Amino acid sequence: MNWGVFEGLLSGVNKYSTAFGRIWLSVVFIFRLLVYVVAAERVWSDDHKDFDCNTRQPGCTNVCYDHFFPVSHIRLWALQLILVTCPSLLVIMHVAYREAKEQRHRAAGGDDGRRIYPDPGKKRGGLWWTYLLSLVFKAGVDVVFLYIFYHFYRNYTLPRLVKCELPPCPNMVDCFISRPTEKNIFTLFMVVTACVCVMLSLVEAAYLIGKRCRECLLAGSGDSHQ
Repeated sequence: MNWGVFEGLLSGVNKYSTAFGRIWLSVVFIFRLLVYVVAAERVWSDDHKDFDCNTRQPGCTNVCYDHFFPVSHIRLWALQLILVTCPSLLVIMHVAYREAKEQRHRAAGGDDGRRIYPDPGKKRGGLWWTYLLSLVFKAGVDVVFLYIFYHFYRNYTLPRLVKCELPPCPNMVDCFISRPTEKNIFTLFMVVTACVCVMLSLVEAAYLIGKRCRECLLAGSGDSHQ
């Protein structure tokens, strides 16, 4: 992974974010992405290999594992982190589009011409809507994945022992999960950080809407006084 490019993207997201957005970015990068890369992948690296059932029937262990773990935590978290960070990159692309449009306008009309965007990074017009929709999308992605995890793994926890009687198992067999306590700790940690990110996104959205409404009211009162 090219960390220089990734650092540039993070600095760009941080530049155009509000204070709540910077906190959200810190939580995602430090408490979710780094924990995922450094620790979580290693914890789940042996989940299928060390899933033991008290039977030697060929195929029974694989069928039981697929039934109780339809989708790996690691793959779900990877998809969740990708989807939750994409909207921030769209904001950067929108700002880059504004800057390119402003440069073309200045090149065509000269430096003395009227500027289309006095500050391309200021959240006004279409960029305000892009930023607001990105917050809603990020919160929605986290909520959807929290529901998926709850649907697949009730209460976000893994049992130490599961009983399976699916064919080709000869009868009801006992299957044991490797390191369930450690996996439960990491699962709850990722769930809590996702909830914090949802709260931050909603608070930032409310802040943007409230700030915009206040500006509109002040502009309206100023026009009425004039």
